[in-house]
Amino acid sequence: MERKKRKSTYARTGPGKHETGSHDFLTDPLQAAAGTGTGRSLGDRVRNVREARGLTLKDVSDRTGIDVHSLKRIESNQDIPPLGQLVKLGKALEMKMGYFVSPGLEKPVTVIRADQRKPSARHRERKEERHGYSYESLAPEKANRLMEPFIVTLSPTGTDELSTHDGQEFIFVLEGQVVARVGDQAEYLGPGDAVYYDSTQPHSVRCAGKDESKILAVIYAG
Repeated sequence: MERKKRKSTYARTGPGKHETGSHDFLTDPLQAAAGTGTGRSLGDRVRNVREARGLTLKDVSDRTGIDVHSLKRIESNQDIPPLGQLVKLGKALEMKMGYFVSPGLEKPVTVIRADQRKPSARHRERKEERHGYSYESLAPEKANRLMEPFIVTLSPTGTDELSTHDGQEFIFVLEGQVVARVGDQAEYLGPGDAVYYDSTQPHSVRCAGKDESKILAVIYAG
């Protein structure tokens, strides 16, 4: 009954009412149907949970605003979704965002060594073309986490698409120069600078120059 209530509430508010755009960077698993996630790719997890929920790709597209073609690429492991899309997928599939980035069973305390981080790169339609960033989870196995911390490497790109989704984001610049746009405000940030904003506001974070930059991004999905 509880799950049915949540679904009907979602239907009343309507999909995509406050979540538009997609190209942004920034558990409660179905144990029997979806498994623990050990050894599964991100795309496999998305597909398994969607099917366990009895949802079609069109259903998920309507709830998230992510087009069906992009969802197919995600589920077939041809593309890794931006972090903002992971927030939307978590909401649509009634899962915590962390389930999709966690490689295995969750623990009360986790330590990630510098040489243990595994980057996930974003790509456009042509696989060799970088979409603008890669990200590395800093707490993939922490149980019951409320925040999702990442090291994000930003690559120069000509696109600047704004995104909105539930939650908040904290950005701390580690290397290089970036420009953070939130609503009508644009802030140029360098090493040591930080910005905190509501993710429900249209926003983007990208390189400000021709060189790569690196940031610490902490996402609270709400």
